[in-house]
Amino acid sequence: MTALWIGIALLTLIAIGFVFWPMFRAQKLHQAELSADRKLQNIDIFRERVAELEAECESGSLEQAEFELLKMELEKNLLNDAVETEQQESQLKIGRGSVVTVALLALILASVSFGLYGKLGRSVDLQLAQNTDTSVNPQQQPSIDEAVAMLEEELKQRPENAEGWYMLGTTYIGMQRFDEGLAALRKTLALLPEDSPQYAGVMGQYAQALFFANGSKMTDDVRNQIDRTLAVEPFEITVLGLLGIDAFEQQNYQAAIDYWTKGLVNAEGEAAMSLKSGIATARDRLKALGVEVVEPITAETETGDTAAIRVQLSINDQLKSGLSPEQTVFIFARPVGGRMPLAALRLQVSQLPMEVVLDDSMAMSPQARLSQQSEVEVTARVSMSGQPQASTGDLYGTLSPVSVRGNEATLSLVIDRVVD
Repeated sequence: MTALWIGIALLTLIAIGFVFWPMFRAQKLHQAELSADRKLQNIDIFRERVAELEAECESGSLEQAEFELLKMELEKNLLNDAVETEQQESQLKIGRGSVVTVALLALILASVSFGLYGKLGRSVDLQLAQNTDTSVNPQQQPSIDEAVAMLEEELKQRPENAEGWYMLGTTYIGMQRFDEGLAALRKTLALLPEDSPQYAGVMGQYAQALFFANGSKMTDDVRNQIDRTLAVEPFEITVLGLLGIDAFEQQNYQAAIDYWTKGLVNAEGEAAMSLKSGIATARDRLKALGVEVVEPITAETETGDTAAIRVQLSINDQLKSGLSPEQTVFIFARPVGGRMPLAALRLQVSQLPMEVVLDDSMAMSPQARLSQQSEVEVTARVSMSGQPQASTGDLYGTLSPVSVRGNEATLSLVIDRVVD
């Protein structure tokens, strides 16, 4: 189990480091040494906390919806820490346009990697620690080469492990072992059924690996792989992100906006925020050039049938008087009578009253989106413990049922009840 999370940490670290590598070549090894310990420690803390939550969920003391919310918060914190660490380590001065482009790609890489593992992975199946060399000190974290060796040994024993091939392939790419990395990703695609929900995502990762292997250039091979990926999933976020980045670098800002807007269909969390930031930057570039921005037309914008719920969230004045400004507020939408959150947001008491828009950019997974429902229930809760799971003394308010589409008016949701 430890080796699994080490592998995920290395995968994310290497992927982000590789994106920045062309501009930070001179500092690459030094930065990797400084950040490795901190990131591996964060992964260990994350792993332990998730294990605790899973145990609580299995015992029945934690509801599934609350488990998912808390796990999402842990994942966001882990990803934010990784991104912040990369930004703090960056010392070289580079152009503003390059910073925007590289930062966007790095965030997309990290977000997609965690999202893909969440859908593809089965942590209990990857017991790499059982295959480690006895000469390795168990009190020390393995190096990159040791972690790769553990993955390679695991795959010799279990060559049908698609997750392992995916992790190994992406790690190889980060180590600039492009031929081996591409071969491992091809093996992943060979093991996955073409109708599996992960297939298009791995195809996108393969296109991205080709992009890196060709010096971060959009070659014919890369474009052909992108076309094949989009034929399977027209809204595959990784390849749409690449197309947008290529267009941005060519100063074709309108095309970048179009690609990234389309990518928002399957984007969530940090990836959605990154795409929106890139879109805003591209709009600013067009305006600075005196060019009118043409907003992309989608089926939803044509019909005015966007899946979004506007909520004016507030707390009953009498109840609010007994709260501290820092206390946590969760607001989420889920199917009527269901448990899995479709969109969720974390706030603080000090931010209320506030208008909140719940939409697909806040989805916890592509398979559970607000736009997939016609009606939902919206709940907001002040958590006395700071955790998503409800406990005695928490304050809450609920609206149900709420139509997902065609909501032009802002709904009022008042937190005015106490959990018994």
